[in-house]
Parts: sequence; C-alpha cells; structure tokens
Amino acid sequence: MDADTLTAIASPRRREILRLVWDDERAAGDIHRAMPDVTFGAVSLQLKALEKAGLVEHRRHRQHRYYRARRAALGPLAAELESMWGHALWKLKLAAELEESRRGPRQGRPSRPRATPTKD
Repeated sequence: MDADTLTAIASPRRREILRLVWDDERAAGDIHRAMPDVTFGAVSLQLKALEKAGLVEHRRHRQHRYYRARRAALGPLAAELESMWGHALWKLKLAAELEESRRGPRQGRPSRPRATPTKD
C-alpha cells in the first residue's frame, strides 16, 4: 500500500466518504448532504484526495459527478474497513474525530458570553 492511500484513509472525513460510496454510487451533492457540518467545497477537496489516491472513481452525467469506491485498491484493508463500519464503538470514535476536526462554530455548544466593559 502506498503513502497516498495511507494518508487518504487516515482522515476520518475521507473514511466516512468511503463508507458512503462503498456499496452505492452517490452524487457529490448527496455526499455533502450526508455531512452537513462541512461545506460542499470541503467535501469536494476530500473527494479529490480520495480520487488521487485511487480509492474512488467518478463519472459525469450532465452537471453532476457520481462517485463510487474502488474496493480493490484497498486490498486486504477493505475487509477491515467494512468490519469497522458496523461497530457502535467505531461510530462513536468517528463522531469524536469529526467533531475534533471540525472548523467553525460548534453546534449544541453555548457560546461564551462576551465581557462587557463597565463604565467608571
């Protein structure tokens, strides 16, 4: 397995995208809707990294791009990924990793109140 492949699957977002396109071809917009905490541009960058590593392929149909995993590119690691995706502990780990890597305001967290200057 080459460095591009290992780097690609090291990212929790890219592993989640691989899971989404593992069994079925999906449009880039569908992938984005499954990951509402990131922008479409961020999803597009992740898809490009997966494609560069040879882990996904795409086809164009009109203005849409449809992605599918290239399972054979992962060799024996494909079976390991499949077995991980069904476990509740993996899902919890993924949620924590995605939250940690998230940029911008966090959902569900109250923002800290700003200190207001007092007049003397």
